Amino acid sequence: MSARIHRVERLECPVEACDWPFARTQRAAIAAHWKKLVAEKPALFDGRVLLCRAPRIENGVYRATYFETDFSAFIAWRDFGFPDAAVFNGFAMAALRSSDGAFLLGEMAAHTANAGQCYFPAGTPDPSDVRDGAVDLAGSVARELEEETGFAMDEAQVDPLWTIVEMGPRIACLRGVSVRESAAEAAARVVRHMQRERRPELAGLRAVFGMNDLARLTTPDFIGVYLAHAFAQPG
Repeated sequence: MSARIHRVERLECPVEACDWPFARTQRAAIAAHWKKLVAEKPALFDGRVLLCRAPRIENGVYRATYFETDFSAFIAWRDFGFPDAAVFNGFAMAALRSSDGAFLLGEMAAHTANAGQCYFPAGTPDPSDVRDGAVDLAGSVARELEEETGFAMDEAQVDPLWTIVEMGPRIACLRGVSVRESAAEAAARVVRHMQRERRPELAGLRAVFGMNDLARLTTPDFIGVYLAHAFAQPG
């Protein structure tokens, strides 16, 4: 699958009501699929999430219109092979990097929908991320980073620009976040954070110092695209 990479200054993501034909016409199939998933992973929760339509990049700005749907509909759309090509999963991530140059990926815990997958702290946007009628993806990044790892944005060096990776139905909006800890120190800090959580989302933190380290991990394709791009940059 081909990918496109962009650097943008800001994100504009208004929320509008939408009658999603997939969610309406496939209601029975979605319910059956969700029932099967919950039987395997009882901790799954069918909350509300935000997907997007009409994504575009213009004059250094990422724009997309977001709409609300059930998490079960989103998961079915994903697992059924993304049957509605007009809809995209547009989410934000903190591209966490240690002081010794490693990118730090979280390995998702066994009880999550993406168990075993390794990627940057992130989450599907939800209604709690909406501010003044628009999705606050910067706020989503900050929230997910702190919830999953214990790191806060105000203690890190944050890239003023976003890196957008467009890859099929996924649009990853990544923001570089560099911490003062080494990879080993950051991993130990995350373990301490996890020990305070009743049901942590992560199984641990995995350090990637170069593309060879990625081969031992299970990651979404866009993570490899981003890391190859990032490691190729000077400095």
